[in-house]
Amino acid sequence: MAATAIDGLAPLPEAAPARRSSRPIELSGSFGHDGHRLWYTEFGEGDRVVVLTHGIMLTRRMHAPLARRLARAGFRVVTLDLLGHGDSDRPTESWRYSMTAFAEQTVALLDHLDVARAVVGGTSLGANVALEVAVTAPERVRGLIVEMPVLDNAIVAGLVTFAPLLLAARFLPATVRGVALAAALVPHGNQWVDVVTDTLSQRPEPMAALLHGVLFGRIAPPKSIRRTITAAALVIGHERDPIHPFGDADTLAADMPGAEFVQARSPVELRFDPTRLTTAITEFAERCYAA
Repeated sequence: MAATAIDGLAPLPEAAPARRSSRPIELSGSFGHDGHRLWYTEFGEGDRVVVLTHGIMLTRRMHAPLARRLARAGFRVVTLDLLGHGDSDRPTESWRYSMTAFAEQTVALLDHLDVARAVVGGTSLGANVALEVAVTAPERVRGLIVEMPVLDNAIVAGLVTFAPLLLAARFLPATVRGVALAAALVPHGNQWVDVVTDTLSQRPEPMAALLHGVLFGRIAPPKSIRRTITAAALVIGHERDPIHPFGDADTLAADMPGAEFVQARSPVELRFDPTRLTTAITEFAERCYAA
């Protein structure tokens, strides 16, 4: 309504419309699950929810750039630190760490946020967690974003990569502590420097328990079960990545009847040249909610 003159005074100026910030709202929080505390960050607002989980020994910080882009597209994105990672608790019992336990933690996050269904995704370990969520709680899944899954062809490379870290944490704990101390001296402020220093900031006992639980447990749902996953899925695969073989991603997309496949140009495309893959992820999430 236009301003009017009062008692001979000049009309008051129109109030300027509120300026909306281009940066989405970011809020961190935590919740209790199975006797431990898990931390998460929310980006943006709304009813269209996307949950992202990280790779092994990484943290929710790795997905912050993607989460901000999705939030600017109108999604509410939640990044979760799984047990043993980031700010979440780090127990020292190896039996607490498994893909199925991580899937339960992801569903518990949805319960905590009072979200009935969401697009659930992740990278590497997080990709496998998303698959487990689709198996254990399919009614909670609108769609899956599966980047760099770790399946049958990756077992040997995974053991070669992570078994020495397990042995170091068990039998040379001083080396793990020394690396963590060195990482603490690195200045923070750069997204990927912070991701690397987060990864290096480990404590030997929980690190050993995490690696033991993951490496010697069920890595992913077997092929016979993957074929029963009917949720819409976007599978992203990379060449020249022995821990996340292209064949695993390609085969997974063929296994699941509702899957579509996108080939990344490199293992780091989504991190350092994200436009193409971010567009594909955003369009996929839009279709999940349009349906």
